[in-house]
Amino acid sequence: MKSVSSISAISAPPPSLSSLSRTQPPFTFLRNFNHRMEPLRSSPTHVDATAKPKEAKLWGGRFEESVTDAVERFTESISYDKQLYKHDIIGSKAHASMLAHQGLITVSDRDSIIEGLNEIERRIENGEFNWRTDREDVHMNIEAALTDMIGEPAKKLHTARSRNDQVLTDFRLWCRDAIDKILISMKHLQISLVTLALKNDGLIVPGYTHLQRAQPVLLQHLLLAYVEEIERDAGRLVDCRARMNFCPLGACALAGTGLPIDRFMTSEALGFTAPLRNSIDAVSDRDFVLEFLSANAITAVHLSRLGEEWVLWASEEFGFITPSDSVSTGSSIMPQKKNPDPMELVRGKSARVIGDLVTLLTLCKGLPHAYNRDLQEDKEPVFDSVKTILGMLEVSAEFALNITYNRERIQKALPAGHLDATTVADYLVKKGVPFRTSHDIVGRAVALCTSKNCQLLDLTLDELRSIDTIFDQDVYEFLGVENSIRKFSSYGSTGSACVASQLHYWTKKLEIN
Repeated sequence: MKSVSSISAISAPPPSLSSLSRTQPPFTFLRNFNHRMEPLRSSPTHVDATAKPKEAKLWGGRFEESVTDAVERFTESISYDKQLYKHDIIGSKAHASMLAHQGLITVSDRDSIIEGLNEIERRIENGEFNWRTDREDVHMNIEAALTDMIGEPAKKLHTARSRNDQVLTDFRLWCRDAIDKILISMKHLQISLVTLALKNDGLIVPGYTHLQRAQPVLLQHLLLAYVEEIERDAGRLVDCRARMNFCPLGACALAGTGLPIDRFMTSEALGFTAPLRNSIDAVSDRDFVLEFLSANAITAVHLSRLGEEWVLWASEEFGFITPSDSVSTGSSIMPQKKNPDPMELVRGKSARVIGDLVTLLTLCKGLPHAYNRDLQEDKEPVFDSVKTILGMLEVSAEFALNITYNRERIQKALPAGHLDATTVADYLVKKGVPFRTSHDIVGRAVALCTSKNCQLLDLTLDELRSIDTIFDQDVYEFLGVENSIRKFSSYGSTGSACVASQLHYWTKKLEIN
C-alpha cells in the first residue's frame, strides 16, 4: 500500500464545480479525489493464505461463501443485545423442558442442555464468557457456546424454534422486568415528593397560569400534583405490562410448526398469561414496545416539567428554592455560580426518551408482515429509553430530598399579582351577583389597585364601594392569600382541609410514617 506523504495530500477538498475548466472531462475531479483517498481504503488487495477460515454460521447450510467482514460488522447485534442473555437462557431452559416433556428430545438431552446453560450463565456473570461478533447475536453466541460445551444435545435445542420467536420471547421478558424496575423508581420519587410536602406544611406559594401569577396554592398541593401524574404514569406501565405479557415462543419463523409442541407449557413456565393466538402477529408486531416507549415518553415529559419548575424556582429571579451543594454544580469560569444541573439534564434527557419512541415508530411504520431484519433495530431505543428514564427518576427523587423552600422569600413575593382576585369574585357570587358581572367588578378593582400601586387588601371599603355598592365589611374575610386558601373547599382543591385529605391518602398508600 502506497504511503501518504502528507495530510494535505488526502485532506484537501476537491475543487468546486465552478473552478473546473470547461475543457476538463466531466467528473475528472472525482476520479482524482478517489485516487487521493485510495491509501485510506481498508479493503485488502490480497488474501492471506494462512488466515484461519471463518466459523460456519449455524444457518449456513445453503451458502457457499462466508459473509464479508463489512457485512458481519454491519449486521451484528451482540454489541448491545448481549444484555438479553439472562432472558435468553431462561427461555431456552423452558423450551428444552417442553421439548423433553413432548418427547422431542430425551430427558438426558434436556438435563445436559440445562446444565450447560447454567455454566454459560455463570461464565457470563463472572466475565469469563467470550462474546464473538462472528456469532452475530446473543442467541447464536449462547447456542454455539453450548454446542462447543456439550456437543450433539445442543443441536436439538432449536427444535420448533426460530430466532424470530426466540428474540421476542427474550425481549418481552426483558421489558417486563424493566417495567418492574421503573415502577419501583416511580414509587421512590413519589415518596420523596410526599416527604418534601410534609416538611412544608402550610406554605403558600403563587400558582401560575401562562407563567403569570394566578391564584395562591399550598405548596403541598403543587407537589402532590406531580405525585398524581406519576401515579398515572405507573398505571400506564402496569397496563402495558399486562398487554405485553403474552408468549410468542413456538410461533417459530411465522407459521408455527408441525411438531407436537406445547406452547401453553412454555408460556406458563415463563410467567406469561397465555401464548399469543396468532403466530404471524407473534413475530411481526412491536406494539408492546411502542406502548412501553410511549409510556416512558409521557413520564419523561412530566419529569421535564418538574425539572423546569425547580430550575426556574432556583433562579435569582424567583429564589423560591435552594438546592443543597450535593445536588448542584458550579461554573468553570464564574466562581459564584451554583447550578441545578441535575434537573436541567432531566429536562434535556426527556428529548432522548421522546426520540427513542419516534425512532421505533418510524422503524415500524412501513414493514410488511411478518419479520423483517429492520426489527433488529428495535433494541437500542428501548435499552436507551429504560436506562434514561431510570436515571431521570432516580436523580429527581434525590433532588427532592435535597432542596429547601425559602419561606421568607416566598412570603415577600406573595402580595404581588392580586392572587386573591378570583376569591373576591366568588365573594360577589355568594351575594347573588352573576359571575360575569362579578368578574367585571373585580377587574375594575384590580385596575384601581394598579393605578394606586397597591393590593386589593389595601383598598378601603369606600374605595371598593365606589366601584360597586355590593361590597361590605365582610369582603376583608376574602382578601389576602391566607383568606383565599381558607375559602377553597371543592373536592381536590387547594384548601387546607382538602390538601390534608390528599396528604393522608398518599402517606397511607405509599406507607410513609
